[in-house]
Amino acid sequence: MSLLSKKTVVLLLMAVAGLVALNAQAAKAPASDKAPVQQVSMLGGKFKFTLPKGFIATPLPAGDAATGTAGATGTMYTNNTTKTVVIAAENTIPGGANVKDNDGQFLDAAVSNFATEQAAALPDFTKLSEKSLTQKGTGLGLRQIDSTATQGGGKTLDTTLMAASSKRMAIVQVISRLSDNAGHEALVKQIVTGK
Repeated sequence: MSLLSKKTVVLLLMAVAGLVALNAQAAKAPASDKAPVQQVSMLGGKFKFTLPKGFIATPLPAGDAATGTAGATGTMYTNNTTKTVVIAAENTIPGGANVKDNDGQFLDAAVSNFATEQAAALPDFTKLSEKSLTQKGTGLGLRQIDSTATQGGGKTLDTTLMAASSKRMAIVQVISRLSDNAGHEALVKQIVTGK
């Protein structure tokens, strides 16, 4: 596959970045210790994971053609007890591109452009690390960016996971309080391993 143009990848990622802006609203969601375990399935079932009890699912507004986000869908999961937000969003890859389940070129370009967009949108965005992963069992390629930024009125830990398959791309963003490093890492591991 030829590498997508920067503009194309940025358009795709902006659809998700617009959804991320809703995380401040999520912090005000009602607490529910009785909220069930959430099963999340993306990319036609190739990227699946389970969120622990306590997360409440809220569908995000669908994208629209006027903003270049047509085809974007997503759900925001909030846990008011831990003040954690997980945003899972998908979009059609612009330009009709069709990618493999572990397309290194595409994922590398997507990660690079996403980090640039985040740095522009969040003045104190600090990239901590970047990883290239392959999910066991599915062979699905993932890219992981760990960072910190001020969002929703406070400093946060952020992990963004990206995957693509066929004509769709998925982005999962985990946002936690800066003081909850252990809980954040455990949740990211649960998502990455598909447990």
